[in-house]
Parts: sequence; C-alpha cells; structure tokens
Amino acid sequence: MSLLFQVLASGSRGNSILVCSEKTRVLVDAGTTCKGLVGRLAKTPVQAKNLDALLLTHEHSDHVSAAGTLSRKFNLPVYMTRGTLENLPPNIGQCASVTVFRTGSSFTIGDLAIHPFATSHDAGESSGFIIENNGLRLGICTDLGIATNLVKVRLKGCHGLVLEANHDVNMLTDGPYPWFLKQRIRSAHGHLSNEDACNLLEVVYHEDLRCVTLAHLSETNNHPDLVRESCRKLQQSPNWECVRFELGKQDDLAPAIELE
Repeated sequence: MSLLFQVLASGSRGNSILVCSEKTRVLVDAGTTCKGLVGRLAKTPVQAKNLDALLLTHEHSDHVSAAGTLSRKFNLPVYMTRGTLENLPPNIGQCASVTVFRTGSSFTIGDLAIHPFATSHDAGESSGFIIENNGLRLGICTDLGIATNLVKVRLKGCHGLVLEANHDVNMLTDGPYPWFLKQRIRSAHGHLSNEDACNLLEVVYHEDLRCVTLAHLSETNNHPDLVRESCRKLQQSPNWECVRFELGKQDDLAPAIELE
C-alpha cells in the first residue's frame, strides 16, 4: 500500500475521509458523531485507536462535530488553520492538542507530506489538501464556491481526487431552499455544482490521473444519477476511459481506493 483513501461519510449531514500510507493514518474532517466515525472506521483496515492525526478543512459543523471528542478519546493531534481554530463551534470542546498550519506551507505527519491550499468558502480560513507519499498525490477539495486558479494549479498532477459535486443547478433553483440560501450556495463562497466539478476535472486532467471520487452531494439539491450523467459526458472522451469514478455517500462507506 502506497496511498489508500476512503470516503467514510460525505454530504450535508457529515463528512470524513480516511487517508493511509504504510506507516501513517489520518482523518480529513470529522463531521459525524464520534460513535458513528468509530463504527465506520471499524469497517476499514484502520481502527480509530490507530489513527495518527486529524486534519480539518474548515469549522462548519458537518466537518468538525466529532473533532473534539475524537481527539480527546484517542489522544489525536488536530491540524487546522488559525481561522478555523478561532471559529470552531464552542460545543467542540478542547482537543488533545492543536497544530496550526498556514495554507501554502507544507508539513509532514509521519511519512505523509501535507500541502494545504486556500479555498473559496464562507468559513474563517478554509483549505484543501494535497496528501503525498512515495510520489503519489491525492487531492482533497470540497466546499468551495469557485475553482480559483490556485485550486486548479494545486490539483493538477494528482493521481487521485476527492472533489465536490454539491448540487444540480436546476434542482437547486426549483427546490425548497429559501432564496438567500440558494444565493449563498451558488456564490463564489458556496459550493460547486455538478457542471462546475466537471469543468474543473477537464482543466486538471492528465494521463496519470487514476481515480475521482465526487463528494458532498446535497440530498435536497442533487441526485447520484445526475452526478453520474455529468461524469458520463466526460467519460465519452478516450482520455477518461481509464479513470475510475466513485461517489461519496452520506450513510455508507464509499469504496476504498489504493493508489500505487
């Protein structure tokens, strides 16, 4: 195993991604209950007690709700930006330890190199991550209103991607959300649509891209069939025939994917 990742939960009710090398095991976000995350990890090769660290993308509850409990229970160090730390919900409580990183400044956890980069979202200081081991690169980028030039540059060259496909524009427009919330989701600090995600994938494609997991699907404003249809348009190109596509799930594990 060089680099393995598995989306444990993905959607508006909670998000978490497991990333492992031979020696190091980290979670990116902990947005469900602690009990729920422990149970989901029990279905993977990694038990919660064997985790080495927790990385947070931003402070919204669907990404951090179990961060404090998980950290205290398993003595996990938590890595986040200063803006995320200063905006954590009070009910998170104390973490076992906190390491503050800056977007644009790389650091290591065990044998994983972590390259955080800024994203455009309505949070204190949100970030995406490139996680690298033995020359293999996994890009994690959800919760962003637009794909900035920085995001495009950072995601180019990744062998695996976890990328947001939050909503279908028509479902959002015609759906039950109040107008202000629809505007927030469609804004430059909201979420990527299926079309936005596909446009970004076309920009960052390269011949060594092996797999894409589309994540953070809205249960109200999207449907897996619509996401698959968007992907199907990409897959009609010969360039994409060898790229594996998966969908993150809210109530179940997505398949584990190993980059090697």
